[in-house]
Amino acid sequence: MPTECSAERFEFAPLGQRVVVAGFDGGAITSDAGALLLKATDRSIRLTRRFAECFIDRRRPELIEHTVQTLVCQRVFGIALGYEDINDHEDLRHDPVMALLAGKLRATRRDCAPVAGKSTLNRLELSTSLPTRYHKIAHDPAEIESLFVTLFLESYKTAPAEIVLDLDATDDPLHGHQEGRFFHGYYDCYCYLPLYIFCGRKLLAAKLRPANIDGAARSLEEVVRIVSQIRACWPQTRIILRADSGFTRDALMTWCEANEVDFIFGLAKNVRLVRAIGAELMEAKEESHTSGQPARRFKELTWKTRKSWSRMRRVVAKAEWTQGEANPRFIVTSLTTAYGEGRHLYEKLYCARGEMENRIKECQLDLFADRTSAWSMQANQLRLWFASMAYVLVSSLRRIGLQKTDMAAATCGTIRRKLFKIGALVTISVRRIKLAMASGCPYKETFAAAHQALVAAADTS
Repeated sequence: MPTECSAERFEFAPLGQRVVVAGFDGGAITSDAGALLLKATDRSIRLTRRFAECFIDRRRPELIEHTVQTLVCQRVFGIALGYEDINDHEDLRHDPVMALLAGKLRATRRDCAPVAGKSTLNRLELSTSLPTRYHKIAHDPAEIESLFVTLFLESYKTAPAEIVLDLDATDDPLHGHQEGRFFHGYYDCYCYLPLYIFCGRKLLAAKLRPANIDGAARSLEEVVRIVSQIRACWPQTRIILRADSGFTRDALMTWCEANEVDFIFGLAKNVRLVRAIGAELMEAKEESHTSGQPARRFKELTWKTRKSWSRMRRVVAKAEWTQGEANPRFIVTSLTTAYGEGRHLYEKLYCARGEMENRIKECQLDLFADRTSAWSMQANQLRLWFASMAYVLVSSLRRIGLQKTDMAAATCGTIRRKLFKIGALVTISVRRIKLAMASGCPYKETFAAAHQALVAAADTS
């Protein structure tokens, strides 16, 4: 039987003697009922309210329907739920759960939906750092950057003895003629070169940069700002910077040494360095040929470049022979031998840096941080911050609500698919709003555990 469809009804192949018919006539039904967990998380950490306070609204109150608080909630929750395009909100503005998330069930005007559509949200995304005649909404970049660190600090009950801050740059491919668009030879595309700073799974900075700069450009300014804010709250906490060889710059290392911040950075190999571990490479080669397995040796050096470094520094060399060829690697660090021998520093501390790449993938693939299609860099930076705030929100749910579940280490995309995308019938009465969620949801127990943990966190806060 051929499938038929109309504007009101969709007919599919029958099941036995029963005709299968579908239609968008269910009424107040949502596919995002699990977003209530996001709302509870936001209530616990007060993210969207404080994010909205970073904006300046010069619109006339009597002429507007949607406040900046409503717009910010829409954008952050929308990205977390997988709606990266503001065009999606043209339909989402009628969704009862989106209105519930924004804290505004009904509009004050009859011709308005409870939450904003694409045109109003577009004005928010195109806001500048100062209000103008044509941009009544503005944002304060310094306040937004500070909020990321504040949320990070508040995620700890007590000051930790030590934290490791990971720095990395990545590509953000561009497919238009955006401001600051340049070709990057390493990534072989036109792109931006955003800088990310994480501490474990917690995001502290997301800085959009053009691609025609050194990978470490502006990292010192970001580190100084973040370390100053952390030290103001945690003066006794030991801070270690970790990054690949792209950040091994004398200015950054010198600042760390002068400000009691430790570092462990990759160091690009050169002829002099490889020559210094020639004997160790030969030993590894002989062992590898004998055993048929990769072999490695470690050697510590006190090293200084001929021109670029201002002083001697501790270098750990890995002399490895694998797959029939040499694979030498080097790191430079301010950590003393009291912190550990060279092998421990390389294998246990430095190599853990690779986990940060998974966090960047979460931001860019799951939370659409690479959707920088506006013309100006300022608008694209704001888009990056919206996506980053969505990451912080979902990551906070993972930390607070899912810590004791089998989704404690799940990615943001997995959490969205399993916990947020739950169908429900929404019933609104005078006394309550009820979401009758799908009885067959396979993640009911995880949802219940997350809710219980969030309620407990709210009671203790």
